[in-house]
Amino acid sequence: MLLQTLCTMVLAALPFAQAQTGSSPNNTTPMNETAIEATLTGIADSYRHWVEAPLFHWPEEVGLEYENVTFPSEDGVPLEAWFFPCKGSSKVLIANHPRLFNRAGLPSHMEPLASMLHSVGNDLDVNFVPDYKILHDAGYNVLAYDFRNYGQSGRANGIIYTAGRFESRDVIGSLQYIRSRPDTRNMTLGLFPRCMGANAAFFAISRAPKLFEDVRVIMAPQPISESMPNRVQLAAFGLTDPQYYDRLNDMIFWRTNHRMEQLTPIPWVRSVQIPTLIYQVRNDITTRPEDVQAIFDSLAAPDKQLIWIENSTRRWDGYLEFQRRPQVYLDWLNTYMN
Repeated sequence: MLLQTLCTMVLAALPFAQAQTGSSPNNTTPMNETAIEATLTGIADSYRHWVEAPLFHWPEEVGLEYENVTFPSEDGVPLEAWFFPCKGSSKVLIANHPRLFNRAGLPSHMEPLASMLHSVGNDLDVNFVPDYKILHDAGYNVLAYDFRNYGQSGRANGIIYTAGRFESRDVIGSLQYIRSRPDTRNMTLGLFPRCMGANAAFFAISRAPKLFEDVRVIMAPQPISESMPNRVQLAAFGLTDPQYYDRLNDMIFWRTNHRMEQLTPIPWVRSVQIPTLIYQVRNDITTRPEDVQAIFDSLAAPDKQLIWIENSTRRWDGYLEFQRRPQVYLDWLNTYMN
């Protein structure tokens, strides 16, 4: 069941109903009520159950010196992380990860992930270690941590996904950790939060803005509102009547105590004054560009930029963008971090 429900995750593919009911997305044959209920249940269940990926890559692969560190989240959940020291640097960047991923990335080229993600082209290895190598070589200390319920970090809150709300406590914990280390407490600080991690950072800022007053810059690939990819999935199965969205919304509420309207960064970014760069695969088939555009338009920061990644429909290309074109993004960081 876990393997089937993974396909309905926000960042995953659309073949869940095919596996669950024998139906396929965009099939002209209407789904019967049993198939509809199974599809909605599968999507909702994915907020409580998902395949947990191992840390598939390690810093030794690129010769990076690092420390294995652990620190508490804002509410005490133990978080596991890598700290990459950069000798002579006075800058530190805190990185986190998307949903389903961990600090090392996601081995979605391997089973069981590959067969689930193949239909949307995301059956490839996403390795975040090269990102840390690039940042280190550019003069940055880096802290990369696993969110609660991912990687090696502690489990909490009934192991549910909240699109950044509970996860925001981990963002705050990472800031507190950097400020507690004698070697980093006075460093220039920036954030590199990815997808779910970007949502979490934005929510953390909205509820505790004073904690972020010394953060110089945010580089945030692919933030997302929960309602959009769920609407995309429902439409793929021909479930465009509003009743199906409402039923799904109720199911998610019963599993997480949150409705989809509470799981969007659009209201949260209205509190963000920090210079922010967002980048996104424009034609990502698991969502729609108007969602990221709305997030960007709502962002209060006077210094902001949105970069569209073209010639791809794969969401995972957005997570590989930094290591493929690093100078564009290093230039943005350096503008505010130097």
